[in-house]
Amino acid sequence: MSLQYSTEKQVAIAAVRRACALTSSVFNKLVKTETLTKGDKSPVTIADYSAQAVVNTILSKAFPSDPIVGEEDAADLRQDGAETLRNRIVELSNEALTADLGVGDLAEWGLGPGKERTLEQLLDAIDRGNDQGGPIGRRWSLDPIDGTKGFLRGGQYAVCLALIVDGDVKLGVIGCPNLPVNSIEPEGLKGCIFSAVKGQGAEQITISDAKRSPVFIPPLEPRMLNLLESMEAAHADLSFNQQVSELLGITRPPTRMDSQAKYACLARGDGGVYLRMPINPEYQEKIWDHASGALLIQEAGGVITNSLGKPLDFGIGRTLGKNYGIVAARKDVHAQVLEAVQKARSAQAAL
Repeated sequence: MSLQYSTEKQVAIAAVRRACALTSSVFNKLVKTETLTKGDKSPVTIADYSAQAVVNTILSKAFPSDPIVGEEDAADLRQDGAETLRNRIVELSNEALTADLGVGDLAEWGLGPGKERTLEQLLDAIDRGNDQGGPIGRRWSLDPIDGTKGFLRGGQYAVCLALIVDGDVKLGVIGCPNLPVNSIEPEGLKGCIFSAVKGQGAEQITISDAKRSPVFIPPLEPRMLNLLESMEAAHADLSFNQQVSELLGITRPPTRMDSQAKYACLARGDGGVYLRMPINPEYQEKIWDHASGALLIQEAGGVITNSLGKPLDFGIGRTLGKNYGIVAARKDVHAQVLEAVQKARSAQAAL
């Protein structure tokens, strides 16, 4: 008997795998050689648009009625003067879409040799990401490149795709092209896709050979924990994180990286706590930045909430609403981490 969302999972993994190959190609061709300048012709802009075009093309073929909440739209690409950028996006998108069928791929999803798309078809695919979200119905959320600075420096970034049904994340897939397959061999084989289906657990798939293995957060004593946090101080209050570490008695240094790769690392035990407290309380976290990771943590045996202990709400719209921060950890330590976060907030408020 087939499991619920098995087709959606197969499609999502195929889409993310192709987007990972595309973004890696852009880095190797354009970032390393520095053939393009910054601005609207930057490699990350090209990779963002091209990856969204590829994923949305596949989703529109497999699930034509499903709306998509995406980060990009094609308005700038339709402007005069964007011809060079458009041409590059068409070239890269079609390169990814027409690559030979791999494990789990089906030609009916618009994949394989001879499946080229026109410029207008690709621009329309990008624009399919304009859904505004909400509490009712099926929709996908997509971040074609989460962690743009990590991408540009050859560090961690992620391609993130999630299926949300009536505000509840049912499927999450995170592609991490630069993440080591085994954390104890940081210079070894790299490239992983993480997937989770609600109620069905989580797994890691190697990009190179599609080898699958279950992932779960192993038990750790509180003193053995360390924090997974953002590289950029502008993204999270790292000094606050240090206060939380001290309250928990954590002595290990934090692990810092860009993107939802942090969720992937937590899910397989590379670190103990993901903590993202706001620098700007007015900022609203986007659902595409957390939907896939939130389900991955839950299915790997963890808990994820805001700093008040409330579940994240993916049915509000394109954002998570008021910014209370995000706390993710293994089930048996989440309450301790949350208590430390609230103590640190109280101490901060008293200053």
